[in-house]
Amino acid sequence: MKKKLVGLLVTMGIVTSMVACGSKESGTSSTSEKKQLIMATNPEFPPYEFRDGNKIVGIDAEIAEAIAKDLGMELKIDGMEFDSIILAVDSGKADMGIAGMTVTDERKENVDFTDSYATSTQVMIVKEDNKDITKPEDLKGKEVGVQTGTTGDIYVTDQKGVTVSRFSKGMEAVQSLTQGKIDAVVIDREPAKEFVKQNKGIKILDQEYTKEEYAIAVKKGNTELVNKINASLKKLKESGELQKIIDKYIK
Repeated sequence: MKKKLVGLLVTMGIVTSMVACGSKESGTSSTSEKKQLIMATNPEFPPYEFRDGNKIVGIDAEIAEAIAKDLGMELKIDGMEFDSIILAVDSGKADMGIAGMTVTDERKENVDFTDSYATSTQVMIVKEDNKDITKPEDLKGKEVGVQTGTTGDIYVTDQKGVTVSRFSKGMEAVQSLTQGKIDAVVIDREPAKEFVKQNKGIKILDQEYTKEEYAIAVKKGNTELVNKINASLKKLKESGELQKIIDKYIK
């Protein structure tokens, strides 16, 4: 009986030890323990992110690479629809979302944001012969194209009297404009410049639609990663490397 009891206790001790080890390994690793930094983005937003063959490149890709290098990690970039980025970060499929993403109160409900790394503006694209639209108020009664889930989508949706046409890619909205299916497109200035270069007969209006700040989205509550990214961004800003990356793409 005593031998059986001792054997049972030894067996229980081994099982307990195995369970303890298993629970430790299955726990969430801190950023310092991880070797890979996963970035979620939408590669349809030049010059911030776009495809060069099979590779995703651009301002945000280079900033992310610099951050990963500073943290001693390997960067992995996952391309997806813009409105899937916050879901990917929230679910843990991605460590951070970098996609020319503007900080808004609505997005703050689902993710935390780092310090801003760039300033941009939403602009309006219309046909060159359009005389009816010169300012944001003129969009009332018009059909306006936006990229789904972007701040352009949010702002235009909130504007009364505007019919919103949503597209998964900014270029699709611009193509719809050139075909006369919609009256205008609201999108970030830098992608707008690229789209206007590539398509004849359209122009960017002088008056801005709105100004905004870009930042990096991180899973809500992950202050460790937010602080580490902020520290890396500070180094990039102070060294001038951040501006060099931006200047490489925006003349």
